[in-house]
Amino acid sequence: MAGTSSARIVLVVVFGVLALIGSAQAQLQMNFYASSCPKAEQIVLDYVKQHIPNAPSLAASFLRMHFHDCIVRGCDASVLLNNTSGQAEKNAVPNLTLRGFDFIERVKSLLEAECPGVVSCADILTLVARDSVVTTGGPFWNVPTGRRDGVISNITKANTNIPSPFHNFTTLLTLFSNQGLNLTDLVLLSGGHTIGISHCPAVSRRLYNSTGPGGIDPTMDSEYAENLKANKCKTASDNTTILEMDPGSRKTFDLSYYSLLLKRRGLFQSDAALTTDSTSLAFINQLLTSPPQFFFDEFAKAMEKMGRVNVKTGSEGQIRKQCALVNN
Repeated sequence: MAGTSSARIVLVVVFGVLALIGSAQAQLQMNFYASSCPKAEQIVLDYVKQHIPNAPSLAASFLRMHFHDCIVRGCDASVLLNNTSGQAEKNAVPNLTLRGFDFIERVKSLLEAECPGVVSCADILTLVARDSVVTTGGPFWNVPTGRRDGVISNITKANTNIPSPFHNFTTLLTLFSNQGLNLTDLVLLSGGHTIGISHCPAVSRRLYNSTGPGGIDPTMDSEYAENLKANKCKTASDNTTILEMDPGSRKTFDLSYYSLLLKRRGLFQSDAALTTDSTSLAFINQLLTSPPQFFFDEFAKAMEKMGRVNVKTGSEGQIRKQCALVNN
């Protein structure tokens, strides 16, 4: 009898654990708001389609905002929070150039009018990032929903976790691995730079304070570097000039970013770093020799994977009434 009872207890425990795992996975699912707010995803899409064509550069901004959110404490919209002491994630150095917070807040107000207290800011940011990229001609990816909003936003975590344009390959891969993302994800998500823009401080070190002739980074194509110095970042102290990360093709989500890397014309040190690892370089060559749809499909998988990083579901976190503020 004792053996039978023990067996029953073990079975109960096993099935209980399986049930918990199953429910945790099920809480992030496609069409999560189908019954609680049926029009939610359409409201987001309609707003994006109405406004992004007039400001297509915001697609890159939302892609970056989504990544910066997920890489710090998971995809919980903590990047959207304000903090009276200036210690929120949005105050971190990598986030000072983020744009589009007001856009997210306007989408949130539409959803609050439709279904008060139902749709999370974390899901809104994830959907807006996807819909913005698609609206500007980029790939579609699935966005399972059901994320909850975090209540903590930490400037130190943001400064530590978010990859820098100055990082080498080893550091980049470590930061990605810390979030359950791998080398393939690193290469693919970097491909979002095909529609990206930046500013001179992210590259001035490569142009003025490196070891090559004239202070130019020897790993950067000299003609490209001289052109940047002559026409864009004319001084080492320029903080305002906007730079295209994929010159000549910035408005098109395509493979030209990777082609530029092989020509040593990646803007950031972290872009150039992708060619310093043999496995990463082999994958870049695979992307370039495959049909463009292969890149779109693989990028979509990486984005969906990133959107699941350390999400809060069920009773974790909250559903904020305003994306910039924790509920009282």
